[in-house]
Amino acid sequence: MIGLWWGALALLILPIWWHRQRRQRRTVDTLATARFLPRTDPQQHRIWRWLDLALLLLRCLLLASVVAWLADLVLPWRGDSVLVAPGSDSAWVEQHVREAGFTQAERIAVPDADALGWLARHEREWRPEARLLVVGMLAMPASPPQFAHQVVIRSRPRAAPLSERHVILFSKRPEKWQALFSALDGPNRYVVSTTAHRAAELVIWDLPEAPPADLRAPLWWIGDSTAFPELQKAALVDGVRYTDSPRGRLWTSAAWPASDPDTARAQFETWQRLHYPPVAYPYASGVIAPVARAPVTYASGALHYLLTMALLALFALERILTHARRR
Repeated sequence: MIGLWWGALALLILPIWWHRQRRQRRTVDTLATARFLPRTDPQQHRIWRWLDLALLLLRCLLLASVVAWLADLVLPWRGDSVLVAPGSDSAWVEQHVREAGFTQAERIAVPDADALGWLARHEREWRPEARLLVVGMLAMPASPPQFAHQVVIRSRPRAAPLSERHVILFSKRPEKWQALFSALDGPNRYVVSTTAHRAAELVIWDLPEAPPADLRAPLWWIGDSTAFPELQKAALVDGVRYTDSPRGRLWTSAAWPASDPDTARAQFETWQRLHYPPVAYPYASGVIAPVARAPVTYASGALHYLLTMALLALFALERILTHARRR
């Protein structure tokens, strides 16, 4: 749709037609002796002055710049390039750049975490013969990427970040709940405590009395729903009732606390899947072959800012010359 704006270049005929119109700027007074002369129609010739030509040129350029701005003009100017994803180790990047034969290519630090998506939006900036190398920690997109250029991928697996997740436990049977967290293994460390604090991501409430009014957490596991009457009419999905409250989101199930490994595994997987964002799968290294009709996603080109400045300058000059012409 953006390319259809180039059809508006036909509007350039308007300032030319406007300037070619005859405009009478003088008054005619009849002389007394002219009555004896034969009547003739006056012959007028339009003499173009340099100011008229300059003003016509400015108006044509102004209109053409507006069309180019709306069509998002992009001139392919980039050559061989290495796109470096954010958070990449410089020594590792240089090693793979040498191995791929891109030592003389331009280095571009991609500002977006999705390096392949950024390349798809800005691919129009590269010349047809340009070679592209993308290095760094790349996540697998939802669908295979398609580009008009051949793209070499050197992906580094993203190490799982180590983190602590704090859990507050209030129960008369704490050993059953702690058995769930003691069996967990992985990059996340779960810190279970029995005292309230602000860093808690999960509160396990397995008591019949109501919790303190100032206790807040993003998620609550309710072992005894006596103190939470709103859970009686809450929605039920896969054996778990859930609802939102001023304290946080409430979950409860008749199978809690887990008494067998399968129930504990399902409870933990449901927590991770619904409460935390998914971990991106790393993109495999390789070569993406060019596609003749790759889908085009548009982003503001490199000339968008320059065209904006040019529009302001041309508009100012056009107003100055128009004022000078009237004097």
